[in-house]
This record gives sequence, structure tokens and C-alpha cells, in this order.
Amino acid sequence: MAGNPIDPLQALSAALAVPADSKEQADLLATLRESLEAYPAPIPILCTTLIKTVSGAGDSLLKRWVLDLLHFAIARSSLSQEVRTQLASQSVETLANLLHDPNPRTVKVAIQCLTTAYPLLFRVLCTNRTNRQQWDTLCQCKSRILEFVALSTANNGVKLSAVKFMQRVILLQTRGVSDPRLQNKHDPSIANIPADHPFMSAPALEGEGMKLLENVITILYTSQNTDVLTAVLNSWSNLVKQRPALVQLVVSSLSSWTPAALAGLSASSVKSVEKSIRVLLIHLSRGPHGSAFGAQINEALSQQAARMERASAEEKARKAAVAATATEAAKKRPLPTGPAADHPTGPKRLKVEVDNAAANSAAFLAAFDFTTLPIALITDLIVANMQAFTEPTLLNLVQAYRQRVGMPAVPPPQPPDSSAVEAAPTAEPEAPVKDEPIDPLKMDIDEEEMEYEPDRLNEALSGGQEVADEEEEAPMIIPELALSLDLSDFKLPSPKDLSETDRNALMAGAVSRICGAEELQGGSHAVLASPNDMWMLLIVRMITRVAVPETEAPHNEDELGQDDDKLIDFYSRQDKLRRSLCDYIMSDFPSRLRLAITWMNEEWYNDRIRIGSDPNWRPNYDSWLNQIVSSYQTILESKADGRTDSKDKAFAKFLLDIPSVPPDVLDLLRDLSVDTEKMHVGFTSLREFVLERPSLRAEALRVLLDLTTHPESVTRRAAINTVRRWVPGGEPMDSMIRDFALQVLRRLQKRPSKEAKAIGMPANGSVEDENMEDGQLPFEEVIQTPYLSEDIELPAEKSCVLQHVELLFALSVKVPEFLDEIFAAYGQMDVSVQEAVQDLITALIKSLGSGNGKLLTLMRTCSPGSESLALRVLTIFTEHGRPSAQLVALVKGLINERDLDARFLIPIIAEMDKADIMRYLPRIVSILNGQQEPKNLVRSVFSSVVTTPPQSFGSVTSNLPRVRQSELLTPAELMVLLHESEKEIGLKSAIEAIGICFSMTDVFRSEILAVVMQQIVDEPVLPVLFLRTVIQAVTTYKSLVAFVSTTLLSRLITKKIWQNPHLWEGFIRCAKVIAPASFGALLQLPKEQLRELVDKQPGLKSGLREYVTKKAGNKARVAGFLDIFGEDDSTRSPTPSSPVDVIMTAATA
Repeated sequence: MAGNPIDPLQALSAALAVPADSKEQADLLATLRESLEAYPAPIPILCTTLIKTVSGAGDSLLKRWVLDLLHFAIARSSLSQEVRTQLASQSVETLANLLHDPNPRTVKVAIQCLTTAYPLLFRVLCTNRTNRQQWDTLCQCKSRILEFVALSTANNGVKLSAVKFMQRVILLQTRGVSDPRLQNKHDPSIANIPADHPFMSAPALEGEGMKLLENVITILYTSQNTDVLTAVLNSWSNLVKQRPALVQLVVSSLSSWTPAALAGLSASSVKSVEKSIRVLLIHLSRGPHGSAFGAQINEALSQQAARMERASAEEKARKAAVAATATEAAKKRPLPTGPAADHPTGPKRLKVEVDNAAANSAAFLAAFDFTTLPIALITDLIVANMQAFTEPTLLNLVQAYRQRVGMPAVPPPQPPDSSAVEAAPTAEPEAPVKDEPIDPLKMDIDEEEMEYEPDRLNEALSGGQEVADEEEEAPMIIPELALSLDLSDFKLPSPKDLSETDRNALMAGAVSRICGAEELQGGSHAVLASPNDMWMLLIVRMITRVAVPETEAPHNEDELGQDDDKLIDFYSRQDKLRRSLCDYIMSDFPSRLRLAITWMNEEWYNDRIRIGSDPNWRPNYDSWLNQIVSSYQTILESKADGRTDSKDKAFAKFLLDIPSVPPDVLDLLRDLSVDTEKMHVGFTSLREFVLERPSLRAEALRVLLDLTTHPESVTRRAAINTVRRWVPGGEPMDSMIRDFALQVLRRLQKRPSKEAKAIGMPANGSVEDENMEDGQLPFEEVIQTPYLSEDIELPAEKSCVLQHVELLFALSVKVPEFLDEIFAAYGQMDVSVQEAVQDLITALIKSLGSGNGKLLTLMRTCSPGSESLALRVLTIFTEHGRPSAQLVALVKGLINERDLDARFLIPIIAEMDKADIMRYLPRIVSILNGQQEPKNLVRSVFSSVVTTPPQSFGSVTSNLPRVRQSELLTPAELMVLLHESEKEIGLKSAIEAIGICFSMTDVFRSEILAVVMQQIVDEPVLPVLFLRTVIQAVTTYKSLVAFVSTTLLSRLITKKIWQNPHLWEGFIRCAKVIAPASFGALLQLPKEQLRELVDKQPGLKSGLREYVTKKAGNKARVAGFLDIFGEDDSTRSPTPSSPVDVIMTAATA
């Protein structure tokens, strides 16, 4: 059907044409529904048309089909959110009417539709301030649905749907994420409601939501409807995930819950609710929001496990009692007699069915593998089945089985002799004794309870038939009073002396049988004093406490040697037993963790007891703890993939629960933490030591802090992530971590040299203090770790600096006050260290953001020496975005108050107005020093503050303005500003800046330069570099020669340019560069200045002479010019060069 869509209108018409509620109509509508699920685009049109016809109509197949289609479209279809929202808006009035429909199924589907429609419309109404009528309709629907929750007579399906709707309302009307940037559009809440919304009040809705949450908790504690309880519990997982603020309330409610309200329900119903609560608690404990309540959840789970176990035992006892009662009733029922018994009249079909069921059950049991069941369950089944039979019936069954398999029948027990019975005093019936579990370690065996018959026991074990023959001849029951045995002088014979091999075999066999019969493993919620715990204590104490070496003093040397041999044999024998236990534990360490912990605690306690009474006792705790640790390490190294399970915390729990941890174990954890494949084990154990073992807290935390300086980034970051969780507030770890991070930072400051340390200093250190520079630290105050070199080699490498500062940078995200320490120490660092810090601090600054108050304060009050770090912070803020107005104002204030580097202005210059740009731009240009880096910075500044010429509008350039167009400089204004500020900038820097402008050919074109020259020449005082710029302009653009020769030079002559020696030299050079185009203007010079010009530039004489001769104007005037131009060049000595000549020479070059 998915590949062959059908015409929905045609299919619907066909369905309406057939008889209503017929099978044919049902088939047609089902086919149409299948097509619409595959191709849902026509659903909105169909639903909009059909939904209006179902309101007020009676129950019909078509009505049910339309409602189901509407529910599918709103809740489960692949339609877009906008389409589903529109469909919900169009159908909400009809759904409101259907809530009063007499058919419970219709009401249930309407509630399910509204459960999805309510959030969709809520999101729209948060921004739509005019559709109050729709909001009122939604509120009426909400009130009506919530009435079904409290209505005891409501249909169960309707009530369940109403409970789910209420949970959705709670989720919607509790506060989610308030930051608009982090809000999930698929998770609307009252945080989306504007404060000034005309008809939606966030506080009122929030109060209603919390009231509904209280009602849900009340339902959890009081309702006897297990379906409703399950629906409530299933919805809380999503509630906790999307509303983390409610985690504490949910955990507290679940922890305090008891099945008291479920009294009278079946055990299976109560168990179902218990399991739902248990699953939810475990889910919460594994989630990110429930980790803080781990202890409370674990305690609740432990209490629940004990409660469920008691309930299970009570249910088993009840079933056994019911079975026994049924058996007794069957015995007392008289057997049928007469014709009815011979010819039963019951229906034979029933008998055949029963026989078939019995046959099937027998066949199933015959094929079932009972070895897969736990031993405890099999025992309970056997006991329960035996209790279902009376003693005669059970004996008859046994006899029948023995006859069937060919075994000799056992004669039934004979009643005791009447005389013996009469001689026995009539004993009063004893009071019933309540069966309770007995700890075998605390059980004392009385002599009356012992039956010691070694010969009979040996013969029975050896398989002899003598005992059986005697038993057949002896009576089955012998009254106790018929025996007249005098046991007053009876002595228990001594046990047989076993050989060493037999003794070891017997002990090992006992241990293996106990281990095989009871898997000595326990879960995290095992009940105390369980059979497993008693077996563990039994086997551990049998190994640790039973055997004691002989301590009698020897009488001679031979006895001394024999005692030594016995002692060696004793310890060897005990070590073999301990080895067998150790091997058993390590073969499945995670499952046998509790056995390992119990063993180590017993060894430690036993050592303390033995050493107190025997100073020569050889301790076993340390040696066997090392055996377990080394075996576990071997297991880790032997894993196929070399990786440990990140969820395996068995080793950490083992170390946490043993009574004493030797120092070499911490060294092992350090080594494991360094190994990338095994670091999880090391870090988990060290973290648990810090949290749970105060006696080892300092040592374990120091190992973790040392690892924060490890050269490998993976290990270092794992250690940093481990310790940073305790900052801030995790005392006493917080203060220890802060001190360590600051001491490692101080290692980067300048320190006295080794030679200074080698010189003998007075005890009071006065000479040392005098010789140290500011900020230097004495050697004894500098912290050292195994992964940091004693001295930092200069120039410092970035990786080495990162080892020192990465922890502090990570902590600074949580504790911005550390930035004060970073800035204070920065000024006392070597230049190479400072450069590395500037590079490494980038990620920290970006994470804090340009609005961080601490950073802005530090930039304003940075100490002398840390200005370059403040500049780096400013650069990071403006690398990929515009600086904020607050940042611009801050930098402008700094520039005015302090003599800071002009580089502070570069990131913010484009955000200033034109007046400030013209004020501060010369200061930026002054950083030019002939190197490429400052030149690139100034070029970028020019690109950001200069608008493009009109001819470039509409083309794609990189010179996009970042401020208002009116606040930018025109190219002409920039060039004029550079000339007017040449003294403030410096001539060399100004020349370099003008050269940068000429290199920006797309901005500073010939027409722009013409405007610049025209504007400058009209100034009353001409800049020194003006004519140099003119020369550079006509050299770059030949089209400007005509303008310079006809207009500019003439204007300069009228301004008597020769009165300024520097500009006069430039004028002469410019005339030479554009000659012969300049000859016409030169003839306008007074004769004295013309003579000086040709004297300084003799090469112009011939050209001028030829130009004057060709003009052939006034003969007297021509004669005068020829008199100037006709002099011999060799008679004139060259004029000494002025300082400007050097500049002009550079310009022409």
C-alpha cells in the first residue's frame, strides 16, 4: 500500500456509499487509513471537513474512524509542527464537546487528542495575545479532564488517559529553562509566557501545576488502582529529565512510598507496582540528575528489596497453606458410589481437554532441564510438593516408585509396643516453636544431639551391605525409654590422625563444596545476615582462625629444629588454603567481591588478635592483599582488547571497603591512572578514597593533583576533570586543590638561579631577599611533582607551560577569582612563558565571554607588566565578532587614563564615531616600524575605518563597514589625516602608512589622490610629506601628471613654495619627475627661484632652453630665460643636500 497511494476522496466516497457500520465499510475505511498513514498530506483536509460532523452524532464506525485519524494526525503522524498546530486549533471546539459524549471510548480518544493539542496550542498562545477565546476553551477542557481523575465511577481507560493529560499539564505548567537561547522548542513551559501577557499568567499556571503535582503524589500514596499507579510512575521519568528542579521531590516521594494503600490486593498486583518503582529509582540513580541523591536512592532500594522478599516469603507460605487445605478437603470428600460412579454423565469433551492438558504438562516437565533452576528454588519446590501430601499418601507414592523401578519395598513402620507406650509418662504437648534462620557460627551442639557412630558411618560410606541388613532386622522405631544405656563413663574416641595429603585434600574438598553449593557473591542490595553472608564467614574463618601454631618452648636444639619445621609446615599448609581461596575469588572477581572484602577484613582482624597474644605471629593481611592486587593487575593486562570496562567499579569498591590500604597500593593506582587503557580503575579508586576514606584523603588527593601536571594530555585532563568537581565548596578538598593550583602557577614566575642557591645564605635569608627580584620565589616555597622538571628551561615550550596552567584555567571557569592570580603572576614571567600563556588562555576567555565582570575589571585594573595579557583578552573578544559598547567604553577610558599600547585601540577603532577615529588613528599608525606584522594590523584598521569609493558600490569586497556609514572615513579624509598628523605619528611611520594607502589600489585610485592633493594644497600650512606624496602619486598613476603640472605646481608657486626649504626641495624633485610637463609651470617662477631650481637640477636646463626657444614669445623674456639656462653646468657646484633630500630620494626610489 505504501507504494500505491489511493485517492482519499474517492475512497472516502466509496466508504460512505456502502451501508453504515457494515463490514464492507470497515474494510474500506481501514484501507484508506493505511494509505493515509503512508502518505499523510491529505489528512488535514479530511480531518477539518469530517471533524465537524462527529460532534453530537451517535456512536458509529465512521465517528470512531474520524477520531482515531485525528488522534493519529495530531500525535503520531509525520506532519510538520505547524500543520499539526493548525489542525489542533481547528478541532479544539469539537474535542471540547466530545468530552461530554456518553460513549467512554469517544471521551478517551478526545482526551488523548487534547493531551497533544494542549502543548501545541499553548506554544502558539504564548505569542498570540488576541486569541483569548481559544485559551478559555482549553481551560474548560482541562478542568473537565481533571474531573475524571478524581471521579471514582469513571471508566478505567478514561481515567488513565486523564492521568496522562494531567502529567502533561504538570510538565507544561512548571518552569523550564529560562534562558531563551537554551530553550527547546519542543518543550514549551511557562518560561515561554511573557510577563505582560494579557490572559496567560505564569505565576497562576505555575501554582496550578504544583498543586496538580501534589495531587499526583497523593494518588501514588492512596490509590488502589495499579494501572493508574503504573501510568503515574511511567510519566515521572520524562518529568525528571525535562524538569531537573523536581528531582528531589520525586526521589523523596518514591523513597517514602510503601504498599500500605494496596492492602487487600493480590500479591502479583503489589509486586507489579513495586517493580515499577524499583525500575524508576534505578533509572534515576543512573541519570545525570539523580547522582546527587545516590545514597538516598540506594537506601530506598535496600528497604524495598527487604520488603519484597518478605512479601514473597509470605505469599509462598500462603500458597503452601492453600495447597495443604485443598489436599485435606480432597481426602475428606466421599468417593462417588452407585450407578453415577460407574457411568459418569459429565461431558466427555471436558475430560478429554483435561487429559490433554495433563499430557501436555507432563511432556513439558519431562523435557524441562531442572538443572537450570537455582538450588534454593528447587529446594522450595520439593518442600512445597511434599507438604501437599499426607504422610500415608507420601509413603504409598514412595512404595509405588520403588516397585516401578525394581527396588525392594521397605516394610511399613510398625507401631510401638503398647507396654512401652503405657510405661512412658504422658508428656504434655510442647508449645509450637517458630522456625527462624540459625547462624551456624553461633550454634552450639549439645551432647544429646550428637550421634557418633564412626564404624557404622564408615561402612555406610564404603558401600557395605551389613548396615542395611542390620537395619532390616532391627525394628524401625525403638522408644527412648526401652534403651537402658549407661553413658556416664563414655569417652569420645580421638579422631584418626590424617596424613598431610589427606588433611589438605579434606580441607580443600570442604572449601570447594561450600563454594560450589553456594556461589559466594552478593548484590549491592543483599540483605544482611543472608545465607551467603554466613557461608562467607564460615569459609573465611575456617581458613584464618581455626589453625593455630604450637607455641610451647623447646627443651633442646633438636626440638627447636623440629618446631621450626612444624612452623614452616603450618604456614605452608595455611598458605595453600589461602591460595585456593584467592584463586577462587580472582577467577570471577566482580561477582565474588563481597567474599574478597570479608576475607581481607577477617585477615586484618585476625592479625591484630594474634599479634596481641603472639608477638612472633606472621601477618597475613598485607601479603595476601598484595596477592589480590597483583592478580587483578595481571587480569587487566591479559584482557584481549587491553581495555577495562568503564562501568566496572569492583576494584575501587574492594579498596574502599578493606580496613587498611598500604602505600604501595597508591603507587599502583598512580601507575594505572597513567595507563590509558586502565586509567578508569585508577581514577575511580582514587576518587572514592578522597570521598569515602578521610584517613587516605590527603594522600589520594595529592596523587590526583600530581596527575594534573602529567605530560600526557589524556591523563592530565582526566585528573583535572576528577578534582574540579570539588571546587568550589567541596571542603576540605577545595582549599587543597586551590593551594596546589596556585603553587604550580608560581613555578612559572622568575626564580633565583641555581648559582644563587648554591651560595651560602644566612639563616634568616636576608641576603637572599635582597638579591631576589620582585615576584621571585625562594626555592623552598616552590612545589614539585614527579612530572615537572625542577627548573623550566627558557625559552619555555608551550607544552611545558600547559602542564602548569591547565588545572588553574579549568578551575577559573567555576571560580573567576583565579583570574586575579593569573594576571598578578603574569607580570613576573619570562617573555617566552608569557607568549605561551597568551596562546593557551584563549579557550578560557572564550568560555567566560566578553560580558564577564571579572575579566572587564581586570582589564581596567591590570597590574604593570600584564598589559599584554589584557590586550590578548581584548583581541580574543573581537576576533570573530563586534565588541560590545561596554568594552569600547572600557578601552577608551583605559587609553585616556593610562599610557597603554596603541594595539588596544585596534580591535575597537571600527566601533568609534568619526571624531574618535580621527583622534586615535594617528596613535595606531605610530606602531609602524618597518616590520610586516604592524603593517598588516594597520592595513586591517584602514580597511575597517575607510568607506569604499562610490564606484565600488555593488561589488563584493572585504571592506564591509561594521559601523554606520556616516561614521566611517572617506579615503581622502584618511590620506589628509595622515599628512596633517605627520608630526604626531613620526615621519617614518607616516611614510609607511601612506605607502599602505597606495597599496590599497581598489580604494585609493587616481581620482581619490587628485582630491587629496587639491585639498591639501589649499591648506595654509603644507605638510612636509605632501610633495613626497605627489611624487608617489604621479609615479603610480601617470594620468595625474597633467593635473599636477597644470594646476598643482601653479598653486604651489602662488603660495611661494620656495619660502619653505623642505617643500621647495620636494617641488624641485617633483618638477624633474614630471618634466617636460612641468616646464610651463616652472616658467612662472621668479627668475631667482628659477635660477636656483636649474642650479640644483642642471639636467632641466637643456629641456627648458628648448621649451623656451620653441615657444618664441616675448624676445626680451626669452632672452632673460636663455640667460638663466645658458650658463655652463660645470661652473656650479652642487648644493648640499638637506634632510628632506634623503626623504625625497627614498620616495623616488
